[in-house]
Amino acid sequence: MSQPLSVVGVSGSPTHPSRTTVLVDEVSRSYAEAVGGVSRTIRLAPLLPELGAGPFRTNLSPVVVEALEAVENADILVVGSPAYRATYTGLFKLFFDHIGQYALVDKPVVLTATGGSDRHALLVEHQMRPLFGFFSSLTLPLGIYASESDFEDYEIRSQDLRDRIDTAVSRTLPLVRSDVETAARLAEPEFARPDAF
Repeated sequence: MSQPLSVVGVSGSPTHPSRTTVLVDEVSRSYAEAVGGVSRTIRLAPLLPELGAGPFRTNLSPVVVEALEAVENADILVVGSPAYRATYTGLFKLFFDHIGQYALVDKPVVLTATGGSDRHALLVEHQMRPLFGFFSSLTLPLGIYASESDFEDYEIRSQDLRDRIDTAVSRTLPLVRSDVETAARLAEPEFARPDAF
């Protein structure tokens, strides 16, 4: 029996509680439910002291290395950051600075972000998409941005936001499935195919 797909969320918020973490968690669970997988959200805030332990991955604690490996081994990534000075947080960038340069090639990545108002919505397109372009990831076409007004007491209260999450999932699911199936086929040993003989 094949293992369920792994959907890993990464919240680059330096605070707790966090609207970004709520959004990343909700989107991760939505994708996991849609593909029959399991989701996990990694909060970077608790890892901040250890992420700053040194410039190289070998300087990092086992807890941080495990989080990095979970991201690298995920079938689908959901990443999110609050808007800080018109871009993602330094914490978010610091974490991804330790990800292997080729570890996310062709990996489906769902981009999400939060901000105080809709003025920050282009963070997804102008800042986050180029970062994952560097990794040669498959950034899914529909990013999900949420403003402060979409939440109440750190819970999603906006039906419009929920509808946007549902739309993003349904419209990108064929892409995700196609990419995951292709990756699984490529991972099979060549001589495992009956037609290889």
